[in-house]
Amino acid sequence: MRVDLFDFELPNERIALRPARPRDSARLLVARGDETIADQTVLDLPAMLERGDVLVFNDTRVIPAQLEGRRGEARIGATLHKRIDLRRWQAFVRNAKRLREGDQVVFGGDVTALAEERLVDGSFILAFEGEEPVEVLLDRAGTMPLPPYIAGKRATDEQDREDYQTMFAEKDGAVAAPTASLHFTPRLMEALAERGVLSETLTLHVGAGTFLPVKADDTENHVMHSEWGRIEPDLAEQLNAVRAAGGRIISVGTTSLRLLESAARDDGVIEPWEGDTDIFITPGYRFKAIDGLMTNFHLPKSTLFMLVSALMGLERMHQIYARAIEQEYRFYSYGDSSLLLP
Repeated sequence: MRVDLFDFELPNERIALRPARPRDSARLLVARGDETIADQTVLDLPAMLERGDVLVFNDTRVIPAQLEGRRGEARIGATLHKRIDLRRWQAFVRNAKRLREGDQVVFGGDVTALAEERLVDGSFILAFEGEEPVEVLLDRAGTMPLPPYIAGKRATDEQDREDYQTMFAEKDGAVAAPTASLHFTPRLMEALAERGVLSETLTLHVGAGTFLPVKADDTENHVMHSEWGRIEPDLAEQLNAVRAAGGRIISVGTTSLRLLESAARDDGVIEPWEGDTDIFITPGYRFKAIDGLMTNFHLPKSTLFMLVSALMGLERMHQIYARAIEQEYRFYSYGDSSLLLP
């Protein structure tokens, strides 16, 4: 499909630079098939779901993966993207033309890394030096990797270390937050449990590739980034049991959705999974694992807007986003949310 079909005009003031406080006070746009769109708040979510439904969250934890350093006199910026092994990470590099294989980059806090290999996409494999765990080095030298549409408008600060982390964050490895889960609070989880709504977690380490623009003119020519994830056997068993009992699987965020769909067979059975997924979901895709999606509002012409268009229909999503803009919903990572039930 032509990428320009997924374009829309977004006023600059609709981009949220800070999250709602409290988190569950964010607005929630509810779209059920072709029914009238409803305006709610995230705290109303329990009433939107049924007893026996299950919400699936991503328990990845964002690491301070944004680094600033020098190679000689040249300033080098690095955004870690994907872990290779205990000491090596693939990274997108700013000012990469000043960096060659074998160069040492000196970051803050006495943290150094070797530019081990330049990859075909222009990124580098950085090998961190020393004996300390890389996570310790990043805590010392790194900052939270806010999305470019926020970082371009204000500096990252200490508040972001809390704001850009979900209440489910347990497993280190993401360089972008699973932002749909940022809206959840203990009181909301209690209300969901009282309603009889179940909750489960999987792990998908979100990479910086999620922010890369689609440069192709046609979706068939776009190369999707890959991300590592895991679905434990007991989780797969539980989700299949929910479906068998008539409950719905509602993915909280596109990251959970992509992993669930990667792990699902054609008959809808979800299998245990561990490994990389580069699934690219566009209109025409037949969803196998999920029955609904809670997600924030995404960028024009992004792979995530293509995904929600596959779920609800392209024309319907343009209607939904036009309504959201008209009603002054807040967009992107720190913005409001939507519940999409095809």
